[in-house]
Amino acid sequence: MIWATCAADRSRRRAAATGDASMIDSGDTAWVLTSTALVLFMTLPGLGLFYAGLVQSKNILSVLMHCIAIACLASVLWFALAYSLAFSAGNGLVGGLSKSLLMGVERSSVTGTIPETVFVMFQMTFAIITPALIVGAFVERIKFSAVLMFSGLWLLLVYAPVTHWVWGGGWLGQRGVLDFAGGIVVHMTAGVSALTVAWFLGPRPGFPDQVRPPHAPWLVMVGASMLWVGWFGFNAGSALTAGEGAGMAMLVTHLSAAVASLVWMVIEWLRFGKPSLVGFVTGTIAGLATITPASGYVGPAGGICLGLAGGVLCYLAVDLVKKRFRIDDSLDVLAVHGVGGATGTLLAGFFATVALGGIGLAEGVSVGGQFSVQLMGAAATLVWSAVASVVIIKVTQAICGLRVSDEAAIEGLDFSTHGERGYNL
Repeated sequence: MIWATCAADRSRRRAAATGDASMIDSGDTAWVLTSTALVLFMTLPGLGLFYAGLVQSKNILSVLMHCIAIACLASVLWFALAYSLAFSAGNGLVGGLSKSLLMGVERSSVTGTIPETVFVMFQMTFAIITPALIVGAFVERIKFSAVLMFSGLWLLLVYAPVTHWVWGGGWLGQRGVLDFAGGIVVHMTAGVSALTVAWFLGPRPGFPDQVRPPHAPWLVMVGASMLWVGWFGFNAGSALTAGEGAGMAMLVTHLSAAVASLVWMVIEWLRFGKPSLVGFVTGTIAGLATITPASGYVGPAGGICLGLAGGVLCYLAVDLVKKRFRIDDSLDVLAVHGVGGATGTLLAGFFATVALGGIGLAEGVSVGGQFSVQLMGAAATLVWSAVASVVIIKVTQAICGLRVSDEAAIEGLDFSTHGERGYNL
């Protein structure tokens, strides 16, 4: 199969605004509008509830506050500067300032077959959920001011440049890296940065043996289910058209989530004698993260295999991070999102081959050659995310500090930081 489809996919996110409203396709526009709402739904309330159920009851409001505050902060920064840094003309490393404050984005501006305003909003929802994912690494022990400062700087210094590298015409996109919906841009950046923050912040009291279990597993399942539904907008919406690409992306996304959930359940069942609900839905998220970068390039067989790989590798990574490295990445952001995103990124070229039901690679590009490009993209993202996060952490620590006092942590961040309680019984 000719690889023109893949090349068109890489160009769809950086298509210039033409100003020709006659190019707008109402079906594509309706689908991306719907997808935008679905992706925002992933954060508000999906991710918020997923994380809230995993913490102690005295910190539930703190986690919800982190998610909604980051959503608002990221929205304003996306409007002011980050969209321009990600998607305007610049160099191979970062976009320029020509679209700061959305200058030049008019009602009539068009990106591909949709209004540029819709494209801006769709991409904004990605910019919202990515720093919100990092919340899982520092729950129950971080200052709220540190959350805001770190998240804002991180969006500008990590997320926007990497987005430009891959989707905005930057150097990774020019080399043909495959990342349909954010394995590199979203999951690897968040996962690596989450581990970095957790390492600097230090563990919760009693980690890892005396940390209390999730206070509301049922709430975790509700949040995970919302994420699963919202992920259809995340992956299938990234086609930016209401066509066959979106249909296949939705199908493989669902298959990967289902398989990874079952894999995680079986591993726990064999290891502990009982399958847990929290473990099951953690597998769901692992499968969703793993299929994300490959979702527009693979077929059903790829979705099944990537779900299997994501379920196994992410499960192993949880124990590796917490028990071997003894880093309190509290809600397993690196293990689930970072490892899942990296797995899908590295395997995308293999499962994109026609022989395995994918859309095919470029003429003259071998599986090995594509793997090299994928590995380069993953490695560069890992290094940049880690280095930039260290700098941001140091700046944040110098200005407002990182960790709450032991007394505040014992009392719970709901009351000590926000003056409220999640449960008034």
